[in-house]
Amino acid sequence: MSVATALVEKLETRLPKVIDARTHGIIDYCHAAFFFGMALLCRKSNPRAAIAAAATGGFVLVESLLTDYPLGAAKIIPFSVHGQMDAAFAASSFAVPRLFGFSGTPAATVFTTNGFVEGSVVGMTNWDSDDARAEEREDQNYDSGNMAAD
Repeated sequence: MSVATALVEKLETRLPKVIDARTHGIIDYCHAAFFFGMALLCRKSNPRAAIAAAATGGFVLVESLLTDYPLGAAKIIPFSVHGQMDAAFAASSFAVPRLFGFSGTPAATVFTTNGFVEGSVVGMTNWDSDDARAEEREDQNYDSGNMAAD
């Protein structure tokens, strides 16, 4: 385990849980937009970083659209699993510049910083938030009402 990964894990366990599911969703969509913008800015000056940024933006966008939280579209991925994916993504952000071959560049610093920021967001998110399960409870109540009527 790298020092950076260990620091992210410490952040995740010691931060106050002040981000609810809806706020986390807003952060996710902003996160995706940021990396899509980075891909556009780096496309000529650092094509490898641009590819990594586009892949990151795409991953975050798809994960967000598929998550069962207030801003999710398909609601396939449970919010708690989304959190586990975010934690893994935060830890892997440190390796992206090496994997894509742009270590030592300003773009690499963005990915390193992203690892810490993402780890902080994971650490401050209330994964048991009532908001995360409100729609699920509404669906269950609706389904129960329909079964009783049958």
